[in-house]
Parts: sequence; structure tokens; C-alpha cells
Amino acid sequence: MKEIKQITEAYQNIDFSKTQAALATVVRVEGSSYRRTGARMLVLESGEWIGGISGGCLEGDALKKARLAMSQNKATLITYDTTDDDPYQIGVGLGCNGIIDVLITPLDPQNPNNAVRQLQSCIDQRTPNLVVTVTGISKAHESIALGNVFRFDNEAHFTEIFPLSQLNESLIPAINEALDTTKSSSKEYTLEDGTKLTFFLEVIPPAIQLYVFGSNYDVYPMVRVAKELGWRVISVCNPAKMHASLSEMADAVVPKDHQPEIDDFTAAISMCHDYETDYRNLQMLLKTDIKYIGLLGPKKRTIKMYDRMSKEGSSLTPQQEERIYSPVGLDIGAATPEEIALSVCAEIRAFFSGRDGNRLKFRPKPIYEN
Repeated sequence: MKEIKQITEAYQNIDFSKTQAALATVVRVEGSSYRRTGARMLVLESGEWIGGISGGCLEGDALKKARLAMSQNKATLITYDTTDDDPYQIGVGLGCNGIIDVLITPLDPQNPNNAVRQLQSCIDQRTPNLVVTVTGISKAHESIALGNVFRFDNEAHFTEIFPLSQLNESLIPAINEALDTTKSSSKEYTLEDGTKLTFFLEVIPPAIQLYVFGSNYDVYPMVRVAKELGWRVISVCNPAKMHASLSEMADAVVPKDHQPEIDDFTAAISMCHDYETDYRNLQMLLKTDIKYIGLLGPKKRTIKMYDRMSKEGSSLTPQQEERIYSPVGLDIGAATPEEIALSVCAEIRAFFSGRDGNRLKFRPKPIYEN
């Protein structure tokens, strides 16, 4: 989501009376690649770009292709084959051993449904978004073209805006499946007139939302690291004790009695360094549906809280205990506030990715699962 925000912010500052722009999007990856489907870069006619589609090796060629697409005002699909031994093939020296399809779409500022504006409408949503992009078409069609983008709000709205009603019966179930599994996919269909179409059904999850409870000095690197990752960060603290810089870093600063707004992409960490405050925060968070509750401090401190809850007649259920991560963070030997912030944010990222946070060296599967 961070890359999408950067692209949409840059797009808003473009003076289209003086320059042109295009959006390059990775829409298919077969095998290995540094970036995966959904990676993007906004390309300006001047040669500047924001975002990225690889580790820096494909961007130069994509820039040339984007300039051509802008001059022709026509979307184009470029395939980079890093498995080819041809020394003249772009990216052959990467060693990634993958095939990458990049869709380059010129941006019309007068089109309210251009690719960047469709992405912009996803930014503030707190549920997974899905956009349908035409990434392949066998011949010219009067109602749809390569690079067209359609955002799926709901079934009723999509059937109104999508021009090929004959595909709704098969396309909408595929969209719902992608949303249910939160996995993007490509689908191919053939129209009655023989036109073959390929759609990239891209699921765009909301940014992780992190509530950070506390106002001590170690809160600041926690907020900084989370913001660098593109997360939405809400600081919960006594405003009288916070430094002004915290309100500049965090998306919001709210008082201690604030009731968090919880969704499936929300995590919380209590790092108040005060037993009673952390205990109250734990009790409050357990009454919500939040899936990740981090507690800073040693394990014996948390066990003390568990014992106290039991004595007070509110023993933890196994399901509740599963939601609590204490001591919070991955075991990386973190000692400084900055290292602790890295450890905690890494564990939260692993949690929402469904990973165990182990070393990739020992991962039996590919890094990215298709």
C-alpha cells in the first residue's frame, strides 16, 4: 500500500499540460522474480519514475517502452524472460530465472477511471480491495481494451460498470474467490465472437493498522519503523507526556481512554512500562476482536497478568491466549529501542503473512507462493 500511496501522491502533482505519464504494473510472474504481481512504477515523460517493478534492472527498459506507449497513447504488454540464455535479452544476467509480464498503460488525466485513480480509491478502505485489469486481448473490441481497469466494490456496482455482461456469470465468482483467499490471480475467457481476453484479478489488502500504547522514548522508533513500512499507526498515550514529533510521525494520536477501531488488519502493542496500565490495556483489547496483541516485557510479567485474571474470575481461554504475543517480537537478539521495533514489526508482518518468521535459508518452499 505504501507504493500505491507514493504513486497516487506523485500523480496528483503532475502538470499534464506539460508532460505525459504512464503506469507500469507487473501482472504476471512465472518462476522467480525480485518483485511480484502488483508491483508498480509511475513513469513520467521526463524519465523520472516512482515505485519499481524489479530490483532496478528492468526499469530502464520499461522507461523506454513507456515513452513509446505514451507517444502512441496505447497500452502495451511487455514480457521479460530472465530464463533465456540469449545475452541480448533484458534481465538475462539477473539469475532470477523467471518470466515477468509488465503492463504499461498511458494515463489520461481526463479519464476518472484511469489506472491510478482506480488505485487511489482503494487507499482509505479497511477491507481488501480488488481491481480487474485487462492484460490480454486477442483483437480490437468496441467495448473493452488492453489496460482497462475496473474496481470491484460489490456485485451490483460491478455489473453496472463492467461492459461485458456475458462474462459476469463466470468472472464474479472468480472475483469472490480471490477476495475470500486474498490471493490475486489471472483468468482467461473467450467471448462469443472469438475474442480471447485475460484479466488480472488483483487483491489489494489495506495497510496494517497498528495501535501503539505508551509515551516513553522507545515508542518513537516503533512508530518510525511502522510508518516506514507504510502502515497506519495510531499512538495511544497521554498527550501531555508526548513530544510534538510523535503527532508528526503517527497518523493519529489519541488519549488513553480511546476505544480502538478494530478490523482484520489491526494489531496492537502495549509498551507502557507500567504493569497496571499494560494490564488494563490487555483486558480492554481482549474484549475486542483484534487478532494480535503484543505485550512488551519479560514472560514472567505476562504470566503474572494471567494469574491475576484467573484470580479475578476472568481466566483466559485458549483462543484468547493465542491472540497474545508476549514477549513480543522475533528472537533476533534485539537490545536497543530501534532493534526492538524491528523485531516487533517483523513479527507482526509475519503474522499477517501467515509465516513463522524463520530464516528463509531453511524454508522448504519458494519465498513467494503463486
